[in-house]
Amino acid sequence: MSSALFDKSSEYDALLLRGLRLTGEAKDYFASERVRDLRAQLGAGFSPRRILDFGCGIGDTARLLADAYPQAEVVGVDSAADAIRHAQAQHGSARVRFQELSHYRPSGDFDLCYCSGVFHHIAEAERGRALQLIWQGLAGGGRFALFENNPWNPGTRAVMKLIPFDHDALPINPRHARALLGSLPWSEMSTARFLFYFPRWLSRLRPLEPHLVHLPLGGQYYIVAHKPHD
Repeated sequence: MSSALFDKSSEYDALLLRGLRLTGEAKDYFASERVRDLRAQLGAGFSPRRILDFGCGIGDTARLLADAYPQAEVVGVDSAADAIRHAQAQHGSARVRFQELSHYRPSGDFDLCYCSGVFHHIAEAERGRALQLIWQGLAGGGRFALFENNPWNPGTRAVMKLIPFDHDALPINPRHARALLGSLPWSEMSTARFLFYFPRWLSRLRPLEPHLVHLPLGGQYYIVAHKPHD
């Protein structure tokens, strides 16, 4: 489910920066904005007790999720053993822990699953199985937030070409993402919400971005699906 490059946590940031330099931003900007926007869309009344970070990598976003929801326990899972060791050493705490995907057993008690930039690294034939793991991990009424790079954005394609671990990626456009999610009986599924229109040197235009979220040209997008209540 991931390239061998994902097992080199010491090199991950440097490899990612090869592409992100085109945007003028570091990875923290994108991770923080994803979590901020998702939290706003889920609403102040949404208070998860357990959060699954599926494909957590080296754990940076798991920490952001724990900060956003201080009452929640966050569990990060990833297939890269070295990434999990790094995540546990850097971000592990009483409320944040990590485990290899091979050891993960769906418990059906997660209120939220966050997944960013993972499915384009999963072979098409294996995506259904990964989605089933997420479904089985969610509690009734739980939410699944699927974030993906937007292949309709030329800047996104340029960034991915420069990142070594994206060379074997199979980008998923919003239509295909909805079709993939539609293989399971969610009670509700949002339309795709698009983020990241302007690079740093056009940051003065970023106040416009909240008005552009339905224009399918943002660098990334996400869809939120609701599992039916038991």
